[in-house]
Amino acid sequence: MEAEISSLDDKVQQLAQLCQRLRKDNSQLRQQLATARDENQRLSEKINTAATRLEALAEKIPEDAQ
Repeated sequence: MEAEISSLDDKVQQLAQLCQRLRKDNSQLRQQLATARDENQRLSEKINTAATRLEALAEKIPEDAQ
């Protein structure tokens, strides 16, 4: 009986450690996701700016030069 309780106690401790590790990993992943979303937004804005500039340049090209 004592061995079973000790074994169960060990398993509970392992489970608690696993939960803590998973919470830490989850927190890190959330932070990475937020960083990736910010970077994605920044790059999207750069692409939109570049597209607008290209459109403006294309409009300046004379028709007979195309």
